[in-house]
Amino acid sequence: MEQLSNLLGGFADILSPSALLFVFLGALMGTAVGVLPGLGSAMAVALLLPLTFVLDPTSALIMFTGIYFGGLFGDSIAGFLMNTPGNSTAIASTFEGHRMALRGKAAQALATGAIGAFIGGMVASALVVFFAPTLAQLATGFGPAEFLALAVFAFVAISAVVADSAIRGVAALAIGLTLALIGIDQPSGSPRFSFGFSPLLDGISIVVITVSLLALGEVFSQAAKVGRAQDTKAVMPTGRWWLSRAEFRQALPAWLRGTAIGVPFGVIPAGGAEVPTFLAYGTERRLDRRKPEPTFGKGAIEGVAAPEAAGNATAGTAMGALLALGLPTSATAAILLAAFQQYGLQPGPLLLERSGDIVWALLAGFFLAMIVLLILNLPFAPLWAQLLRVPKSYLYAGIAVFAAFGVYAAGASTVDLVIMLVLGVLGLAMRLYDIPVAPVLIAVILGPLAEYSLRDAMGNSDNDPAVLVSSPITVVLYLLLFAGVAWTAWRRFAEKQAADV
Repeated sequence: MEQLSNLLGGFADILSPSALLFVFLGALMGTAVGVLPGLGSAMAVALLLPLTFVLDPTSALIMFTGIYFGGLFGDSIAGFLMNTPGNSTAIASTFEGHRMALRGKAAQALATGAIGAFIGGMVASALVVFFAPTLAQLATGFGPAEFLALAVFAFVAISAVVADSAIRGVAALAIGLTLALIGIDQPSGSPRFSFGFSPLLDGISIVVITVSLLALGEVFSQAAKVGRAQDTKAVMPTGRWWLSRAEFRQALPAWLRGTAIGVPFGVIPAGGAEVPTFLAYGTERRLDRRKPEPTFGKGAIEGVAAPEAAGNATAGTAMGALLALGLPTSATAAILLAAFQQYGLQPGPLLLERSGDIVWALLAGFFLAMIVLLILNLPFAPLWAQLLRVPKSYLYAGIAVFAAFGVYAAGASTVDLVIMLVLGVLGLAMRLYDIPVAPVLIAVILGPLAEYSLRDAMGNSDNDPAVLVSSPITVVLYLLLFAGVAWTAWRRFAEKQAADV
């Protein structure tokens, strides 16, 4: 009852014309950026982060709920209509969604995705409301050793999961940790990796890093492809944007199964919703094989419903892990953590106590964003599809200009623009060599936490390394990490063996 009372208080804080406008604008811009191929939800948050600096914390974070969930659905729109998902989390639903579009059911595919995202997001948001305070209370028992174990768990798990090669994942992690170390070492006061360049003594802003690697890196990547291949043609949505009763009954079990699969993955540092969306897709495909007339491969509505619900369910509970534990479990969550820190807020066990009014307003914003997105995306999907007609040369030139404005607005420094160009080239190189960006962002965000936690743990124990595994929490986290890495290695070995046969 206490959580319900706090949630109602959050609704009271945000049910105003200005708050509704910010949620609407966030959903609008998030979907608009997410729908463009190659950009995705993480880039939507990164690009729009500087725009919120003029807002108060509550308004800015409420706006980000719309950007966050809107970008996720925008990823799927690009996948359904162009067979080019905006992000890897939308790949699983693209398989059947694009086939539906080719059969003249693009509007029904978009409606299935929108309703699935709504159901998954609403269920996950409800669970966050009831369990985030409990998670935060449990996390108050965390000390330096526990936070170090949590950071190491996130580093290794994400590096192992999101990259096809462990070497590439570790390389991405090393890049992120190196960027995190740039600047003044607080305990000793000595400069690190500044190379005598005084502007680097303050470190590199997370805004500069995210916009450079995600936005400018993608612009350079697209420019490098000019003349190599023809653009994919989009399939414009036709037909009705609502589902018939039979289609709804067919999709409902898949929505529920996808939600059940996606919910637990939000608190696991697995790099995003790739794993649960593919699990949901695989589950529906196995169930489809038992039917007298299998429909997968022909545009099965269940192949769209389950992954979309799983993706948003994961995104919703990921916000719970971010708020209660301070643990970003995906690249987008890492950028949102940076948004919190811009306002002097540190997600974690004490956030509910110190800034409870903001947290409950944000949780209420989750529900509001789900409703706004459903209203926006059902009837206006054909409008989003028109963005796919914009020539890529104009599109990416605009993104480059917008990224430069955002970086300059964040720090009012021309040096940041030079750093942006350098990191943009780094982002291009990472794409050329298939090095994932998510571990870089996670390392940049959690690197300082891991460093300070290690120093505190060793300092409080007279440099006894046994303190790092002296509590049940640390032992469990390291055991889970070892088991997860072993399972991932075995799975990839088995896949390689099967491919060689």
